[in-house]
Amino acid sequence: MITIELQNLIFFEHHGIYEEERKVMNSFEVSLQVSYMETAQVFERIADTISYVNLFRIVQEKMKEPVFILEKICQGIILNIKHQYPVVSEIKISIFKLQAPIEHFVGRVGVTMQRSFKD
Repeated sequence: MITIELQNLIFFEHHGIYEEERKVMNSFEVSLQVSYMETAQVFERIADTISYVNLFRIVQEKMKEPVFILEKICQGIILNIKHQYPVVSEIKISIFKLQAPIEHFVGRVGVTMQRSFKD
């Protein structure tokens, strides 16, 4: 089993339930793990694995689409990755809002979604 990881990606986007959140950019941190059973005997080409560049682009594109809740972004990223890479057996993604609009709150809030696929 191989897991490709993208950790602590930072995006500035317009997601949130409140109108003000959708007007003013907020910062988000995304971490992604994509696992699959390797079939290559030797890893010499990008075709022998899953491209972390392509994974980043999938995350980047979904993060650009404003949504009310982070779960929708997670779901969209998972579906896009599985569609592009059918060999994937498990995907785990976490998205954190770094400045949540909660009075007297210091920290971050977020969602983690994990899906396993049995093909």
